[in-house]
Amino acid sequence: MSRIGKQPIVAPAGVTITVGKDNVVTVKGPKGELKQSIDRDITVEVNDGTITFARPTDQIRHRAMHGLYRSLVSNLVKGVTDGYERKLELVGVGFKAANQGNVLDLALGYSHNIIFEVPKEIKVATAQEKGQNPTITLEGIDKQLIGQVAAKIRGLRKPEPYKGKGVRYVGEVVRKKAGKAAGK
Repeated sequence: MSRIGKQPIVAPAGVTITVGKDNVVTVKGPKGELKQSIDRDITVEVNDGTITFARPTDQIRHRAMHGLYRSLVSNLVKGVTDGYERKLELVGVGFKAANQGNVLDLALGYSHNIIFEVPKEIKVATAQEKGQNPTITLEGIDKQLIGQVAAKIRGLRKPEPYKGKGVRYVGEVVRKKAGKAAGK
């Protein structure tokens, strides 16, 4: 049995969960509304604010989807109640970040600044404190969308292994390599 798939999801106060046609789960809460389509093989039941998932057989595919969809719906419930936040930091001399609305202006050591438009569902904030690396904060209710946008921003200049310069998640540890050995 899927250990994650067996666990029921308890909806907090103020969150309503409905299962529509074509197995689409809609979660409404204080921060907004999210939808997730569920595979037709997985059955979803909502009883008195608890959601349970069941699978028809013990096939590997069904076992995998059982836990997957339970986790995805759990993320929706957490998103509409608490929301998600992801922070990135820019490590490098002259690296800067500024935003106007949902448009990021990044100086990442290239010959030109990079203009990155963040989806309207996500709030973006930049901060530059003296003696600290510039930080970018992404906030929203959709965990998948925040992760995707953060990965794209990080992909603009990944941390390199020799000096550690680049865009990284706050708290990410970059393993550094030794440089080339000194000459004779």
